[in-house]
Amino acid sequence: MKRALSLAVRRETRLVVAGTSLIAGTYGLVRLAYGLFLPDIRVSLEMSSAMAGYVASGASVAYAAGAVFGLAAATQARRLVVGALLTASVGAVGMALSPSLAIFTPWAVVSSMGAGLASPGLVAVVQRNVPPEREARAQARVNAGTGPGLVAAGVLALVLLPDWRLGFVVSAVLTAAAGIAVLVLDRPAVDAETTAGPAVRRTWDWVAGLWLPALAALLLGAASVVVWTYGRNQVIDEGASGSAATVAWIALGLGGTLTVVTARRMSALRPEPAWLLTNAAVAGSVAALGLGSGHLAVAVFACAVFGWAFVAASSVLIAWTSHLEPDEVAPGTALLFITLMLGQAVGSAAAGPVVDRHGLTTVFLLAAAVAVGSALCGRRREA
Repeated sequence: MKRALSLAVRRETRLVVAGTSLIAGTYGLVRLAYGLFLPDIRVSLEMSSAMAGYVASGASVAYAAGAVFGLAAATQARRLVVGALLTASVGAVGMALSPSLAIFTPWAVVSSMGAGLASPGLVAVVQRNVPPEREARAQARVNAGTGPGLVAAGVLALVLLPDWRLGFVVSAVLTAAAGIAVLVLDRPAVDAETTAGPAVRRTWDWVAGLWLPALAALLLGAASVVVWTYGRNQVIDEGASGSAATVAWIALGLGGTLTVVTARRMSALRPEPAWLLTNAAVAGSVAALGLGSGHLAVAVFACAVFGWAFVAASSVLIAWTSHLEPDEVAPGTALLFITLMLGQAVGSAAAGPVVDRHGLTTVFLLAAAVAVGSALCGRRREA
């Protein structure tokens, strides 16, 4: 009996590692690596700043579409994982092999859908493979994969750039391997893929109760996307070498990873003050990148703070949903994350033309102002 239990725990541990790696791949190595490799991509494909923003906007819409599909197909966990590894890895290879901007753009959009499919698929996989007493911790570890993925992408950039094409090929291989490992380690129950889930409420009254966090998520998405898309570009434009700018990106990933350390203290706060704190940090770090990227120490510190603040704010959205609509946490969280990505889509589309006309510093300062507006959403308290 003890041996069987030990083997089960080992399989759970391996599954969590594989799931974390799939999140790291679909988010950090593929979706968000676009911004990391962007300076070299722009040189290779003669891409304007405006076009870079439009591509990022399309990628955010694709992510949101993947998340919507994942919510609708919540009982099809294995198919979602397959879809995630295929769209992310094939999309990354497509980007790597693209001879022109016209071919690169649709592959960049498709690759981002993998992240939207991976999250709901892995939630269901973990839920059915890990006992309830260990599930919450397992889910948290899997969802924290973005930070390590950003760090891994930064290391790849240090080793491979300016060869961004090889970087995407390596990212595709690692992401596919992680997805296959999840599928091998998953032990679905009989008919688990076809069994209907819990009955869905026929009313959508709960949506109205989430209007404030939805607005906050929209603003955070619009404010944060300038860092994901133009962050490394800004550091380079202010005089840093490509390698130094990559170090700043790695700091961003390390900041996101540190949310695991601060999770207990942040969870002790009510959602509103926690949102105010994290978004104030987003605003400050974005402004610092706009004004102080000429100093590498400032850029590295600002990226680390931004990485922590953004990932922590994402966790606050889950807590906020649980506080306002405790019976609708899963669909409510999905709604807020979709809204966050739509905010990124709007922000990307708006930022590109402003960069071409007024420069990156102006865009970063405008984004910081939007983040202040997002932070102020946390000032509202229930009566």
